[in-house]
Amino acid sequence: MGDTGSLALGGVLVGLAILTRTQFLLAILAGLIVMITLSVIIQVGGFKLTKKRVFKMAPLQHHFELSGWAETTIVVRFWLMSALFVAIGLGLFYLEWMPKK
Repeated sequence: MGDTGSLALGGVLVGLAILTRTQFLLAILAGLIVMITLSVIIQVGGFKLTKKRVFKMAPLQHHFELSGWAETTIVVRFWLMSALFVAIGLGLFYLEWMPKK
C-alpha cells in the first residue's frame, strides 16, 4: 500500500472516529502508533532545541534496534504493547455498558 492508500485509510478512520465521537478511544487503540509518532516529534524537537539526540535513532523501533535488541524481540514486544492498548481501549469502551449500582 502506498502513501495514497494509507492516508486514505487513516482519513477514513479519523472521520469515523469524529462522527461517532470516539476520538479519544481511537487514540488509545492506536497507542503504539501514537508512541512511535511522539518519539519522532521528541527527537526532532529535542535536537532543534538542545543539539543533542534523545534517542539513538527515531522512530522508536530503530532506537531499540541500535540498542542491540533482535528484530523479532522488538516485533513481539510491540505486538504485546499494541494488544495491551487495544485491551485498555476496549475495556474503557465497554465500561460504559456496565450496569451502574
